[in-house]
Amino acid sequence: MSYEVPHFIQGKKISASNRKLEIYDPVQGKLAGHVLVADRQIVQQAILAAKQAFKTWSLTTPSQRTKILFRFKALLDKNIEALAKLVTQEHGKTLAEAIGSVQRGIDVVDFTCGITHHLKGVFTDHVATGIDCYSLHQPLGVCIGITPFNFPAMIPLWMFPMALACGNTFVLKPSEKDPSCSLRLVELAQEAGVPDGVVNIVHGDKETVDALLIHPDVNAISFVGSSTVAEYVYKTGMTHHKRVQAFGGAKNHCIVMPDADLDQAAEQLVAAAYGSAGERCMAISVVVAVSDETADKLIANMKIKITHLKIGSGFSADSDVGPLVTQAHLERVQSYIALGKEEGAKLIVDGSQYKPKEFTNGFFMGACLFDHVQPHMRIYKEEIFGPVLCIVRVANFDDGLKLINEHEYGNGTAIFTRDGYIARTFADQVQVGMVGINLPVPVPVAYHSFGGWKRSIFSDIGMYGSEAIRFYTKLKTVTQRWMPRISS
Repeated sequence: MSYEVPHFIQGKKISASNRKLEIYDPVQGKLAGHVLVADRQIVQQAILAAKQAFKTWSLTTPSQRTKILFRFKALLDKNIEALAKLVTQEHGKTLAEAIGSVQRGIDVVDFTCGITHHLKGVFTDHVATGIDCYSLHQPLGVCIGITPFNFPAMIPLWMFPMALACGNTFVLKPSEKDPSCSLRLVELAQEAGVPDGVVNIVHGDKETVDALLIHPDVNAISFVGSSTVAEYVYKTGMTHHKRVQAFGGAKNHCIVMPDADLDQAAEQLVAAAYGSAGERCMAISVVVAVSDETADKLIANMKIKITHLKIGSGFSADSDVGPLVTQAHLERVQSYIALGKEEGAKLIVDGSQYKPKEFTNGFFMGACLFDHVQPHMRIYKEEIFGPVLCIVRVANFDDGLKLINEHEYGNGTAIFTRDGYIARTFADQVQVGMVGINLPVPVPVAYHSFGGWKRSIFSDIGMYGSEAIRFYTKLKTVTQRWMPRISS
């Protein structure tokens, strides 16, 4: 049965819209429903609701906000499987992956429950005779979040709970490809006691995004998506005097040294490259094998493990990999396979045309593995965002490190080695924001912060943890002197 996903403004579902966009079931490859598109009037309505709610929410004490966030976390814990099913239904990733992603979002909500400690100011008395100085963290106002299709629960939970904890109000624009889970998150926040207008949702496409980016009552913008769009969001927002953090694309390399446990490395790399059908900004997409011997052994190991991957519906308990999100995205990824062969890379595992027998119309493809990839190739330089892994062979560690540091992206990276000196040198010298040692997907825990370097981020402030507090507050420093009263 077809369904429709509405906006959520001032505590109510809003079905007004002149346009709708299609939502597909990626397993069956058929139309499942529609999501409304917010025009400028709907955007104005949402921002006005958030602006008005800010007047009282910003004056709510941090401890009162924390009580609501505790209730919100409890509701998320209670509903984690239902939320994950919404993710799997519209995105396609396996239910186990969806549950894990929702949990990573809940971890950030858990961090917000201790916000009272992190919002404490700093006080120094007697900076000069009779003069004191103190600093405060104050909320910004109306903040917006524009989130991608690949994590429709996790990334919204990385944004709006942090903004609310710091005393801001929020308008969320989730991906139009899989919007249902984000709507349910906001409904649960409302159920937890978040007042009307404090968090709102509008759906749409570029027209909606542009209306949000330039609105004079928006104070801060948080975005996750491709680097091209991230740069556009950053420049547009900054031009209109917003605070902006815009997270872009990635081409995450993993160096494999000759001394590494190659069986362990192969197992983890297959999961890191092909999990969630490669639709992750932290997916490993390039393996840098140090020496031909290392490459040959690693590839032989990986090919065995790839053959054991089970591709099917995300709701099937034995599926390791689900479908891609849309037909258009599937065709885009498949076009990179053809391009890689044209460029001269050796396609040693080709799952580009694979379809499970029971889901021949679904947006599926199998794992693809390229060997002898060269740095000048587009399949090396560009983010593919699908189940495609490239092997680049280098002679030594220094060449591998240089390769990574010269790439335009700097989101995540990793190394497999038993050599502590090499590992420490790598962590110290690699020009990438998030680094893994003997683990390939180094997403920081909630009480640290997430963020890449170079064209993987257009901002100097990361996401969640202490970095989010910097982003969602403005610093005010007061210097005071009180003179004694003069008796009359």
